[in-house]
Amino acid sequence: KMALLGRLAARGFRRALSRTVPTVCSSRCMSAATDPQGSFDPKNTSRYSNISQKPCSKEQLERFGAYMLDLMPKYIQLAQMTDTNELELCIHPDGIVPVLTTLKDHSMAQFTQLIEMTAVDVPKRPHRFELVYCLLSLAYNSRIVVKTYTDELTPVDSASSVYDSAIWLEREVWDMFGVFFANHPDLRRILTDYGFEGHPFRKDFPLSGYVEVRYDEESSRVVCEPVELTQEFRRFDFNHPWETFPAHRVQEPSPAVAANTGEEDKKKS
Repeated sequence: KMALLGRLAARGFRRALSRTVPTVCSSRCMSAATDPQGSFDPKNTSRYSNISQKPCSKEQLERFGAYMLDLMPKYIQLAQMTDTNELELCIHPDGIVPVLTTLKDHSMAQFTQLIEMTAVDVPKRPHRFELVYCLLSLAYNSRIVVKTYTDELTPVDSASSVYDSAIWLEREVWDMFGVFFANHPDLRRILTDYGFEGHPFRKDFPLSGYVEVRYDEESSRVVCEPVELTQEFRRFDFNHPWETFPAHRVQEPSPAVAANTGEEDKKKS
């Protein structure tokens, strides 16, 4: 009975695959196969008429930034253009989910892809961490940067409910900077080892770290120990390499010494 159920499930899976909608890549291959010359014309963009080929101009992005500022004044604090002609929205931490949802679902925005998310640590600020969200709109061929702020104790709302790609990106920010994201489905470390203490990208984290990893032959496993900077193979030589060869160095007298020697020569004469 189990074998019969397995065969029936495999047949149903193959039928479901045969009924799936072809992707863009497969449609291109089909068009190339049906083309009598066997080539694909990249200039024929009729099938992609809903995608803008020309990026938005600076004036259009400025008008859209002003529109978003009027639309959500409770959350958006500043809308400005960067040096690379990209729109930048500075928002309140409480507006992460509402602003990102509006930028994704609004018909005049359609920023449906979260390309990157990172953080910047400035310890001198009251809110030392600056969160940066980089969004892409394929429909309008434009990008936008959303920035907000927080500190090491205040959590911020997770953007995973808006963008699925934010799950891993927020895990990386949590691992490297220690920014806690509320309502995250799986907030664990993603780059460092199990049991790692601290957050390496913080400015107050030492460059050498706190622990080091090595392979112990006696226990036949990898062990984690406090950092020990051995000095036997370290040579602190701050001299220039040519300082060890004084015969090959032309020593020019200083201007004061040259003036004194000139006066002495005049007195002797």
